[in-house]
Amino acid sequence: MTRIRPRLGTWLIVAWAGLLVGAGPAAGQGLNFSNPDSAVPIEVTADDGIEWQQEKQLFLARGNARATRGEVAVNSDLLRAFYRKKAEGGTDIYRLEAVGAVRIVSAGETAFGENAVYDVDKGIMVLSGKEVKLVAAEDTITADQQLEYYDAKQMAVARGHAVAQRADRKIRTDVLVAYFQRDAAGKSRVYRVDAFDNVHITTAQEQVWADRGVYNVDSAIATLSGNVKLVRGENTLVGCSAEVNLKTGISKLKSCEGQGRGVRGLLKADETPGLKNRTPGTK
Repeated sequence: MTRIRPRLGTWLIVAWAGLLVGAGPAAGQGLNFSNPDSAVPIEVTADDGIEWQQEKQLFLARGNARATRGEVAVNSDLLRAFYRKKAEGGTDIYRLEAVGAVRIVSAGETAFGENAVYDVDKGIMVLSGKEVKLVAAEDTITADQQLEYYDAKQMAVARGHAVAQRADRKIRTDVLVAYFQRDAAGKSRVYRVDAFDNVHITTAQEQVWADRGVYNVDSAIATLSGNVKLVRGENTLVGCSAEVNLKTGISKLKSCEGQGRGVRGLLKADETPGLKNRTPGTK
């Protein structure tokens, strides 16, 4: 069913009942447009009108366009909704594109970018632009190329100067993978971050560099490998791998096993608490 009617002067609204088929309650919807109850219609508003191109099976909404379904809302300058006919009758949308000043809001997350593309069949959203951002509870993830959101896996991949931040703790890297957990109310939180290439962690007390890293958010422990360097004040430690507790400030660096390279560092006696070096086989 499709209906169009005037609303607030030049505003238009169109509701497409049953265009998307999904499963699962709205509380688990996240940023994915394809998951809510299929009986809930999509509502679209646009300042400059909505165009229905039947031959191309496409809806276009222009000017402060907004598409909502359940608890998810997509806002942008232009929206494109591509649909197809179903064998049993009716239609469903398989792709949604948002262009210009994109802002996507759900009960648990908010995302920003220049452009966004939803692959409805796969439940994947890709945000692109010079500054893409995803905010979930206390956590903020940013990048300057793109951010991929995989609803089924509860995972986001940020590419290009990616940063994950909570309070004064930041993880910077080339590629960042964040894993989410969602509570019964649909609120999301990051519980793990994997960082790949040129990893740089900063807190109020220290800075750490490495090639790769895995950060457990609950324990605040970062497990790092490859050219690890830790700087706290005037103290510096260098090793092949490390375990850094960003909550307690206790850091353990390990030497390169089998390579004849131990932990090296410059330490001041009055600033050494919390810094430990370990060689294989020692505690």
